[in-house]
Amino acid sequence: MESIVNWAVDQVWSIGLVVFALGAGLFFSFATSFVQIRYFKEMIKLLFEGKSSESGVSSFQAFCMALAGRVGIGNIAGVATAIAFGGPGAVFWMWIMALLGGASAFIESTLAQVYKIKEGNQYRGGTPYFVEKGLKMRWFAALIAVVVTLCYGILVPGIQANTIAVGFENTTGLSKSITGIILVALLGIIIFGGVKRIATVAEKVVPFMALGYVIVTFVILFANMSEVPAMFSLIISSAFGVNEAFGGIIGAAIAWGVKRAVFSNVAGVGEGTYSSAAAEVSHPAKQGLVQGFSVYIDTIVVCTATALMILVTGMYSVTPEGQEPIVDKMSGIEAGPIWTQEAVESVLPGYGSLFVSIAIFFFAFTTLMAYYYIAETTLVYLDKKLKLNWMKTVLKIVFLAMVYFGSVQSASLLWALGDLGFGSMAWLNLVAILLLTKPAIKVFKDYEAQKKAGLDPVFDPVKLGIHGADFWEEKCKEATSNKNKRSVS
Repeated sequence: MESIVNWAVDQVWSIGLVVFALGAGLFFSFATSFVQIRYFKEMIKLLFEGKSSESGVSSFQAFCMALAGRVGIGNIAGVATAIAFGGPGAVFWMWIMALLGGASAFIESTLAQVYKIKEGNQYRGGTPYFVEKGLKMRWFAALIAVVVTLCYGILVPGIQANTIAVGFENTTGLSKSITGIILVALLGIIIFGGVKRIATVAEKVVPFMALGYVIVTFVILFANMSEVPAMFSLIISSAFGVNEAFGGIIGAAIAWGVKRAVFSNVAGVGEGTYSSAAAEVSHPAKQGLVQGFSVYIDTIVVCTATALMILVTGMYSVTPEGQEPIVDKMSGIEAGPIWTQEAVESVLPGYGSLFVSIAIFFFAFTTLMAYYYIAETTLVYLDKKLKLNWMKTVLKIVFLAMVYFGSVQSASLLWALGDLGFGSMAWLNLVAILLLTKPAIKVFKDYEAQKKAGLDPVFDPVKLGIHGADFWEEKCKEATSNKNKRSVS
């Protein structure tokens, strides 16, 4: 089975997807005049502006839910594998993909807000919703919903659970099966509590875990201060093929940098669209900007923290696929969390393994919460068509079973399944948002125009000629009706 999955991964993750992801990010950057750079301060401001409501979560909660999905094991193990197969230069291309991905994340999350719906007392939305409403292509929307449900419900939870289990087994001796049972119990309590509980847990845990990780990184860098300039020089020279040791693997550096950046920050994959749609905001572009910022936190901050700890301490090996090792310091030790553990241990002996294991737990556990929410959202979309009310209960059971299965299985198969899932979603979502570029840019220009006029932007799809934004049309009608009633009284 593993050989079949690896073959499928090679087809999905061809050079075509690398070029497609980079090209889409570059296209959206120019189309928005580099919104991810020009509106950086606005991103931070909007992060704390929106308030939650009975139906929606706050902008900050939606940001934390999206970041919970983004900041996972890809930020630790994923960075290590990028360096192992692409060399230090892969880190630079992760930065480039994050910069360009900020524009892709803005577009997809803005679209999620434009075409969201209100179902019962909850906002729902994401890629299938905006494909159906914006493109009028129900078959394409259904295909995406099936792929996303299978991916987040079955294919990718295993690698997060496995890394938690392996980390605690190496550190404390706790068996992987016991860790799996504990994970299932904790996740069961949260996911059976609904989206509000997921948002509340994410809001409290995500900022804490990211801050703690960055603080330890600064400790490691300070202890190796004399090596920092050489480390940055190594990253840059390797990225452009001018380093003597890594000059021949520039292609691998770009491919693995982009691949692991997409796995980590998932900009363009559509992951952030589901939590974005759940936010309570007055204009879709507001949440688009907030989600663009989450890409920076994931890759520029957290992924970079992992890379710097590994590189500055020299706790890495580089063996390009099909070639002899170029650097072999960690020979026999598989690229992953152990590299980061050894990096921390070199400065804080006796604490490295435990610290990284705890970091992995928080990173991966919050990612699992986000995965379930996304799988449930796409299943709800399918359930509207199939009218099978029992499907959410089945999803919960299957999801928890896959978490336990992942805890006790081989990591190599689980990584392959994860790459297959993310690659498939990236192809589908990137096509969808490129086809919907026109309405997304209209929304962005409307936001800019209202800001320049000194207004707090409010969205009216009818005024912009955007069809299918039913929720916003009803909201505008209600606002107009209430205004008329107040003027009469």
